[in-house]
Amino acid sequence: MTREPREGKRIKAGGPTLSVRAGKPAQAERPAIVHGVVPPREILLEFISDNPDRASKREIAKAFGLKGDARVELKDVLRDLEAEGLLQKGRKSLTRPGALPPMTVLDITTRDKDGDLIARPAEWLDEAGVAPAVLIRQSSGDRGKGKTPTAGLGDRVLAKIFPNKDRSGPAYTARVVKVIDKHRNAALGVIRMMPEGGARLMPIDRRSEEMQISAADLGDAKDGDLIEADVLRGDRFGLTRAKVLTVVGSVATEKAISMIAIYSHGIPHIFPQAVLNEADAAKPASLSKREDWRNVPLVTIDPADAKDHDDAVYAELDPSPDNPEGVIVTVAIADVSWYVRTGSPLDREALKRGNSVYFPDRVVPMLPERISNDLCSLREGEDRPALAVRMVFSKEGRKASHTFHRVMMKSAAKLSYQQAQAAIDGKPDDKSGPLLEPILKPLWHAYGVMKRGRDRRQPLELDMPERKIKLKEDGTVDSVVIPERLDAHKLIEEMMIQANVCAAETLEKKKQPLVYRIHDAPSLAKQETLREFLATLGIPMAKGGEMRANSFNGILAKAENTAHQVMVNEMVLRSQSQAVYSPDNIGHFGLNLMKYAHFTSPIRRYADLIVHRALVGSLALGEGAITPEEEAQLEDIAAEISTFERRAMAAERDTINRLIAHHLAERVGQQFEARISGVTKSGLFVALPTYGADGFVPISTLGTDYFHYDESRQALVGERSSLGYQIGDPVDVKLVEAIPLAGALRFEMLSEGRKMSPATRSFHKAGRRERRTTHKPGTRPPRRGR
Repeated sequence: MTREPREGKRIKAGGPTLSVRAGKPAQAERPAIVHGVVPPREILLEFISDNPDRASKREIAKAFGLKGDARVELKDVLRDLEAEGLLQKGRKSLTRPGALPPMTVLDITTRDKDGDLIARPAEWLDEAGVAPAVLIRQSSGDRGKGKTPTAGLGDRVLAKIFPNKDRSGPAYTARVVKVIDKHRNAALGVIRMMPEGGARLMPIDRRSEEMQISAADLGDAKDGDLIEADVLRGDRFGLTRAKVLTVVGSVATEKAISMIAIYSHGIPHIFPQAVLNEADAAKPASLSKREDWRNVPLVTIDPADAKDHDDAVYAELDPSPDNPEGVIVTVAIADVSWYVRTGSPLDREALKRGNSVYFPDRVVPMLPERISNDLCSLREGEDRPALAVRMVFSKEGRKASHTFHRVMMKSAAKLSYQQAQAAIDGKPDDKSGPLLEPILKPLWHAYGVMKRGRDRRQPLELDMPERKIKLKEDGTVDSVVIPERLDAHKLIEEMMIQANVCAAETLEKKKQPLVYRIHDAPSLAKQETLREFLATLGIPMAKGGEMRANSFNGILAKAENTAHQVMVNEMVLRSQSQAVYSPDNIGHFGLNLMKYAHFTSPIRRYADLIVHRALVGSLALGEGAITPEEEAQLEDIAAEISTFERRAMAAERDTINRLIAHHLAERVGQQFEARISGVTKSGLFVALPTYGADGFVPISTLGTDYFHYDESRQALVGERSSLGYQIGDPVDVKLVEAIPLAGALRFEMLSEGRKMSPATRSFHKAGRRERRTTHKPGTRPPRRGR
């Protein structure tokens, strides 16, 4: 990766080019660097910060000329830095905690005093602190030559990131690679008409500000309308001014809550006419150059309300005498690559969306309904093109072989999870009854065989039930339920996982570039945080060495059926890295798999479509193959769709929070049973299991004691009383405020804290870092020492 030029003299140190500020000798800046000797820690940290593209252990050793024992010493030093939280392990290299990856999606939000564009990461975890500022570098000479896309205020861009040596400016500079979305400098809010004329724009999240809109700038907006507004230049004093751009609709309408999330997260939800025209013009695929599998009794097993069906399954005993008691499992996936060709309007729009987004009241699909719900949906009794994989397993559940086929299939039946499970459990209906012996029982037998392999592999088995919101006809919350986890769900899940493994293995064997689904191991810093927490519960966790998924399963087993089960599951989940897409493979830690790629959901995930095209091309299966131009862009595509996946998750979460806040808005003052789901220096997050709601209890409302944040125990502990609150504790709370538009709930603690030991190592550290005081309203808080 090219580096941005920086001013100042440079010195060579065994290979790397290290910056030295002009006018100062190297000795004044850093300790001496000796070629072939492991450099001091601060030099290593600076090199990793300044050279994110050369921060693998091999590149670091090469840069400083380290060989033999010096490489072993380097490995030990880097491991110590990881353990101290000063470094974290990335996909291919080491990074500083909180550092931006070399390729990042940014939103350009403002200009600095010199008029340069300033951006921030499009997706940033709140617990990681304030998102870092990034200075956009744009060379006027490059624009005319087409080298650098022109970006402006409000745009979303994909950019290459470089650490900024100018300590007085933003932490990073960036070079724009691609403009993803133009002009995002718009605010979303609800109109509140003012008696004196004009209106106020009320923000839909707590971080935004209230704005004023003049009568001339209101357009057709009315009181209570959800609108998108252009932010105008503000006056020196008073509120920022805005102008109505689009009236989304009334917040009282049925689907307003999900529309808020769609607009606030910038999710494309209206298909351009060119995309719809291409979808409408598409013709059913023919049997030409496809294997005819229409007599194979494949069935779809999906949620009862599913409208698109992109996977079908079938299983049978292996007739080969070389594989006694083995099974053959067939998974057929909708052949989306036949209809969505690289560079077409359909393809460009699918990439812009990245994935389908699922809300309680609607779905924002990646592809138009003509494709997703019709031509590519594996409908019962209708001919449909598919890409299928036949997998052969031994009786021990080991995969012996697999082959891919481009086929024409006809689904024998459409079943729901509950319908298929009921048939296996002895309660078949008119539809599932005839399928029980020839289709369903062989499927369940094959799953039993595959489960032996899964049990031996021991993927991470977290017990985190997902809640589902059921809505009334008017779009308001009816109830929150936890759907039962059936063997039918597990059967489909395991067959899809194995099909994904086959796709990755085949493409890797063919040396075909692809997008992997990768999941890194937890960083040493997160492992240490978890280890300290578990120690407070008397649960041991081994130090050092490479953690595996089954290591965490052992921890979860020790907490099972104890009072700590929920909190241990929560903390193990928090210790995990986030799965992403990448053209570079590091394996999937959670599934305990070395080769894994998403293949089974091309209707709703762009990553799967890329894998389908790669299979079509590498196996010479006909039209719709990946192109050389697309292969060259895989790094950029992986970065984009990883960001879009996080965008979808955030939008779905925000919608649920807003729906629940609306549901509880009329219950302010009531008491609820809750569980502490998070602990911070500023207060407690609590979850209401009955409602699937989350809210906050500020530390200032906990009482008159001094409360310290005990990081190792994930607790707030009173200094004088030693009464405290810990993650996972059941508590009673009172709802004191609900802000439906922001999806925010604020609670007051009713339960007295439980007795806790007053001292741990991290307790005293936390106490020095931050000492919170509480006092009664209307009284002066105690003075702190300087």
